[in-house]
Amino acid sequence: MLLGAAGEHYVMCQFLRRGLIAALAPVGVPNADLIVTDDIGEKLCAIQVKTRVDKGSDGGWHMGKKHEDIVSENLLYAFLDFGSSLVDPPNCFIVPSAEVAAAVKESHALWLATPGKRGQQRNDSNMRRFLPDYSKMGLEIGRPLGWLNPYREAWHLAEAHS
Repeated sequence: MLLGAAGEHYVMCQFLRRGLIAALAPVGVPNADLIVTDDIGEKLCAIQVKTRVDKGSDGGWHMGKKHEDIVSENLLYAFLDFGSSLVDPPNCFIVPSAEVAAAVKESHALWLATPGKRGQQRNDSNMRRFLPDYSKMGLEIGRPLGWLNPYREAWHLAEAHS
């Protein structure tokens, strides 16, 4: 998909601009889109890029069940929002995988435990959402609007690994 490729290249560009070596991971690598290292290859981290444009009402990114369990101190997610038009500045959140896994797991468990619009039991699926404001879904998991702000443009989190 072109949007995903655009997101990967945007994030890669941001790391290169900061003097880090960044490259696309080989096709088929399950949990990383980019590999980032320092100039001598001493330190390394992997980046999974999730890209969106301003569609839908929750402002979030699609995730899968597998993301509940993917935790590594050397894996970061780049949640990129290109906005609603080509002139909107991109917003990127660099989030540690442990934080992502916890948010996805907690929110999905609470969503399953909460009755649907007509009071029915919700059906489980492999789809998850990573949101900038879980209270929009009526989920109080300690991640209201603004909880992602410390991760906005937090490129230094990858720089600390590299």
